[in-house]
Amino acid sequence: MARDTLFLLPPGFVTNGRREFCPECAELWGLLAWFPALKETLDIVYVGIEHPRTPITALLGEGLHNAPTLVLHPESPRAHGLSYPLANGHAYLPSSRQIAHHFAALHGTPAPRGG
Repeated sequence: MARDTLFLLPPGFVTNGRREFCPECAELWGLLAWFPALKETLDIVYVGIEHPRTPITALLGEGLHNAPTLVLHPESPRAHGLSYPLANGHAYLPSSRQIAHHFAALHGTPAPRGG
């Protein structure tokens, strides 16, 4: 089975002199907790807050290091109506809302409210 790769920041990290978390990543952690079967379709990779985030840039290229990012396996289906940017031959989604819409369309989870 083709597995997509979801890049997330860890639940807590130190930056700006304090412990913080990424709200977009937290949104996806919540979705994965509510629908744990999603984890079976993914390889989840935690990346650091520092740039560049080498595991992401190794796939997508320099300057493309947002977390969260979902990089689709070449054989993975695409959701109708979503735009999947391409970088270095990889289709990807660079935001939690786009990723949640992808999961809703392809895995039957609820869609995020407001868009």
